[in-house]
Amino acid sequence: KLCQHEETGAIVAALTTSIPEAPGSQRNWDYRYCWIRDAHYTVQALNRLGALDVLEKYLAYLRNIVDSSTGGRIQPLYSVMGEHELDESIIPELAGYRAMGPVRRGNAAYTQVQHDCYGQIVLPTAQAFFDRRLLRMADEADFASLERVGEMAWKMHDQPDAGLWEFRTREEVHTYSAVMSWAACDRLANIARRLGREERFELWQERAEAIRRTVEEKAWAANGGGGHFKASFESDYLDASLLQLVELRFLAPDDPRFLSTFEQIERALRRGEHMLRYATEDDFGTPETAFNICTFWMIEALHLVGRNEEARCLFEAMLSHCTDSGLLSEDLDFVTGELWGNFPQTYSLVGVIHCAGLLSHSWATVR
Repeated sequence: KLCQHEETGAIVAALTTSIPEAPGSQRNWDYRYCWIRDAHYTVQALNRLGALDVLEKYLAYLRNIVDSSTGGRIQPLYSVMGEHELDESIIPELAGYRAMGPVRRGNAAYTQVQHDCYGQIVLPTAQAFFDRRLLRMADEADFASLERVGEMAWKMHDQPDAGLWEFRTREEVHTYSAVMSWAACDRLANIARRLGREERFELWQERAEAIRRTVEEKAWAANGGGGHFKASFESDYLDASLLQLVELRFLAPDDPRFLSTFEQIERALRRGEHMLRYATEDDFGTPETAFNICTFWMIEALHLVGRNEEARCLFEAMLSHCTDSGLLSEDLDFVTGELWGNFPQTYSLVGVIHCAGLLSHSWATVR
């Protein structure tokens, strides 16, 4: 909650800049901005704890972002004041964390195309049409505004983007982005039905079904190991974001396609108790550290497939890496256990909250 700007409702990804993801890696970024994706996961986790004040403040921030967008395009990130231009520069006078520069101010990712952001606006806003605990319930005017976001999701669902991992030198049609676009259309259909707008319900349902067919056709690799969903339509590599297909309700946890995808992701990306985002080379070479939110996604997947004791053991192992204040950074050395990356990272703390809820014993087992 301390990562939320009190005046505007923006939620920053972290409170620091330029702590490297791995020693001497040059993967040093400024995270003192509000990523639409990270903020979505943050309010989702805090909702599970009943912290609805965070959601309400953030939805006000989102409304301003949507209203100020040019041609409907949403950037991946904004300043806490909603500023659009976040020009990236290096501060040569600063040596950096443990003298491991560069120190960056600003983040060039704001210029990137990341199509998952449209779904990540619709998903948290959808709650405001159903949750009577909120002080301000959403109305028809909010639905009209949200439909404009949905139109962009529909338009961009099969177009290349930089993906949630923000590749700087390549664009593909990323499966995660396409499924987020599906989620935007699916939830808009739910909202339309709630409002009694049957014609809009049918439109958004048809669009959701069309995106689903596209993903199932173009993102599936039918290999000899049972097949798996791919990270993008154009390639055959795996990435940990595919573990979110159940959380987004695109697949059921017992769907053979999810089970097969999880099996192959675990084989390719798991490193002991931790997970990589992906194992392929990116703009800076091969990743050297585990990405903490991906480890939590693996823990969630283990729970979903019935490997509960293993999930609990891995969760407790992750908790052992937290600071005395219970905080985590973005990355972790899967050999030494040392924390790396910007700190504290909301993404990682979201993983703690979500998995703690999943793995907690029910009242029926403890009373």
